[in-house]
Amino acid sequence: MHHKSIIIGTGPAGLTAAIYLARASMEPLVIEGIQPGGQLTTTTEVDNFPGFPDGIMGPELMDNMRKQALRFGAKIQSGRVTEVDMSKRPFTLFLEGGGQLTADSIIISTGASAKKLGIPGESENIGKGVSTCATCDGFFFRNKKIIVIGGGDTAMEEAQFLTRFASEVRVVHRRDDLKASKIMQDHARGNEKVVWSLNRTPLEVEAGPLGVKGLKVRNNETGEEELLEADGIFLAIGHTPNTGFLGGQLPTDELGYLQVIPGTSKTAIPGVFACGDVQDHIYRQAITSAGSGAMAALDAERYNSVNAVALVSSK
Repeated sequence: MHHKSIIIGTGPAGLTAAIYLARASMEPLVIEGIQPGGQLTTTTEVDNFPGFPDGIMGPELMDNMRKQALRFGAKIQSGRVTEVDMSKRPFTLFLEGGGQLTADSIIISTGASAKKLGIPGESENIGKGVSTCATCDGFFFRNKKIIVIGGGDTAMEEAQFLTRFASEVRVVHRRDDLKASKIMQDHARGNEKVVWSLNRTPLEVEAGPLGVKGLKVRNNETGEEELLEADGIFLAIGHTPNTGFLGGQLPTDELGYLQVIPGTSKTAIPGVFACGDVQDHIYRQAITSAGSGAMAALDAERYNSVNAVALVSSK
């Protein structure tokens, strides 16, 4: 089937793009992917999305966005895009299971997945004391003990940020030396709330009925195991943008995030747009993703309109 515009991904960026395109009578098709609603569906309360003074649960926020897109005429289809042919127009999308779709324009909003350790207790406690976003969840750990896992700049930055709320922030890293830049290390080491458990390998997240109790680690020097008590554990070991299905057809930065023309959502291929965390490794917030989704929809609408006029004129 052919569509004017297809949106790949249903996080805040994708669903906002769907709302804008649907209101412009473009009847967009949204391919949900393997995690409909994106990362917010794994969070609990969202306190920093404008318009909800008492906060809103992540799954509820995404369900509201989904209903709003459907209300204006967007179509949402379950499935996963495995490949996209961008060599000619219309673009062809290949779906898992053998289906194919074509589109005049494509919006890529597949997000980025937080890297995980793969240890027991980690995944099942996401949103229950284990977090991948300090700016999203730090507020909920006021005057509590927190662990940040990681040794790069992101870990140092998140540890510093979390000291605004926590009584103690413990940095856990599996090596003695940190990967972070010297200035970031100096800032973190100069903060009296930050304590260090270096040369420790995380083994397991321990949790009880009321939430996380701590992180079990192994001392790499002595081989002894110990439980580092904490009320929250923040993973700060990086993110992986979900771009593998594109087969390297679009330029990326050194971290693998899609590159767009500054101030727009336009990629190097006309008619292909990117929004949300798949092209943003700096902010990674629901509200910035939603904003970039609106940009992508407006860019796609203009692209389709100009090309439709050009097609008519050439006949």
